[in-house]
Amino acid sequence: MTALWVLPALPLLGAVILLLLGRRSDSWGHLLGTAMSTLSFVFAVVLFVDMLGKPAAERAVTDTLFSWIPVADLQVDFGFRLDQLSMCFVLLITGVGSLIHVYAVGYMAEDPDRRRFFAYLNLFLAAMLLLVTADNFLGLYVGWEGVGLASYLLIGFWQYKPSAATAAKKAFVVNRVGDIGLMVALMIMFTTFGSVSFSDVFGAVEETSSGTLTALGLVLLLAACGKSAQVPLQSWLGDAMEGPTPVSALIHAATMVTAGVYLIIRSGPIFESTPTAQAAVVTVGAVTLLFGAIIGCAKDDIKKALAASTMSQIGYMVLAAGLGPAGYAFAIMLLLTHGFFKAGLFLGAGSVMHGMNDEVDMRKFGGLRAAMPITFVTFGLGYLAIIGVPPFSGFFAKDKIIETAFGAGGVAGVVLGVATLVGAGLTAFYMTRVMLMTFFGEPRWEGGSGAGRNDPDGRAAHPHESPSVMTAPMIVLAIGSVAAGALLTLGGSLSRWLEPVVGEAEEAHVVPAWVVTVLALGVVAVGVAVAYSRYARSPIPSVAPEPVSALTTAARADLYGDAVNEAVLMRPGQELTSAAARFDEAAVAGVTRAVSAGVAGLSSRIRQVQSGYVRSYALTMLAGTAIVLAMMVAVMVW
Repeated sequence: MTALWVLPALPLLGAVILLLLGRRSDSWGHLLGTAMSTLSFVFAVVLFVDMLGKPAAERAVTDTLFSWIPVADLQVDFGFRLDQLSMCFVLLITGVGSLIHVYAVGYMAEDPDRRRFFAYLNLFLAAMLLLVTADNFLGLYVGWEGVGLASYLLIGFWQYKPSAATAAKKAFVVNRVGDIGLMVALMIMFTTFGSVSFSDVFGAVEETSSGTLTALGLVLLLAACGKSAQVPLQSWLGDAMEGPTPVSALIHAATMVTAGVYLIIRSGPIFESTPTAQAAVVTVGAVTLLFGAIIGCAKDDIKKALAASTMSQIGYMVLAAGLGPAGYAFAIMLLLTHGFFKAGLFLGAGSVMHGMNDEVDMRKFGGLRAAMPITFVTFGLGYLAIIGVPPFSGFFAKDKIIETAFGAGGVAGVVLGVATLVGAGLTAFYMTRVMLMTFFGEPRWEGGSGAGRNDPDGRAAHPHESPSVMTAPMIVLAIGSVAAGALLTLGGSLSRWLEPVVGEAEEAHVVPAWVVTVLALGVVAVGVAVAYSRYARSPIPSVAPEPVSALTTAARADLYGDAVNEAVLMRPGQELTSAAARFDEAAVAGVTRAVSAGVAGLSSRIRQVQSGYVRSYALTMLAGTAIVLAMMVAVMVW
């Protein structure tokens, strides 16, 4: 089985058909989009089964379509590579992506542009599949940019809303900042290695100077920060919730935000050869996991609380990836389990919105477990998974990352271990807060027993369970939230699966595993208890109270991420542009004006000689002749 191009080609074909046919495909476009995604998943399963039947060392397959760039010393083929690492992503993207397509059939049923929405979903899947199956960094870059374009189209799908249009532009621009890193990395690779293929680049790492490898690692990290919403390029993620909820589940759970993690792990030989870049990866992950968790504690918008949670969970993955071979498998384990429980949580939030007239303020919810029992159970299972309660999937993945962080040893190991523990406690707090404010307590919507309000269109909320086309994917994802962690951990199955690609991990038991488990469960229990005491034992006001601390104020403002980006990136850019404009006006335009004025003045004076009188011309000719004769006489005499 080497026809790997079929994986991205199927959803790409769906996108092309739906976009070219336009309104003529409105009645069945959603069915075609879902079918193409599902067929890609079926083909991925076939490839997976075929891979299982081979020895571990022979499981990687390649598929070269044509010579893409045969220019002088740069020879790049357009080809695909499917190995154990990319297979994990392919199954996640197509599997969870197909479930989200099914869910969107019901969620977008009343939208007149549903066909276009499914075209964009297919385009997104095609780009993401190209990203993770390309056999060189340039092919990866094409998929990388395709994902950026598709995310822009999906986040701004309801572009008639100013907030959605602004959020789409913001995501696009912030990601372009990160994309510069990948672009520079390609230039460094070509200059240093004369190639951009994975095999050539990784094979020449040992002969490359540490300075070059450090620069290469840092710009690759910059690219990962943009796609995976890591500090300092995290500000776009919360605003991206303006897109339809299936977009939130697709982009922020299973696909786009995991691209940066894939890039770091795929580029493992580079990072492992440069401690400086590796330390930068770990630092970014540790800061971001706390950053996102703190923001999540202060959000009343259910989708933005989950978006902050995504930022934090990806921070865990990046931290683990920065720890090298010891953390690669655990980063992928959390990435896969996160794809299940976070997609389920987002779809659950969409189900709540579906029953609450698109309300997102959790202060307007309350008591929904009775009206939406399936949503409550599936969301609850995702909640137990993300906070790390055994035996749910998050417990297995996150505990291993905490253990590996402590295993780094020394002061760094203590700092990283404490950071991961604090993040676990904060996760338990804000996710318990989401559960209590949404599904427990007194109803706080219009018509409920508590205070509430109508939606902007004047309709009272009448919470009800979503249709089966929406709840069925939620149930499947909930099953994954329960079982995925144990299946991936059983006998070190995932570690053995990835070993031929990422190398063998040497476990460092600085802190015994049982101690880590006790500590993690302890901080989770504290987080749950604090949230329960604050949001279950007292009424929840319909309007957020005034912040009692500077940290709360900062968390509500996303820890001033926008202000920092404005001060560090936007304002200096504006000043640089203004300075360039002033230089252009004073120097370039000034010189141009001076030359043109001089030519104009000289021309006006020369024109005065052209009087039109014959006697003037004869006199001029006589004077010229006299001057020439005089010069000739002078030369002869001399």
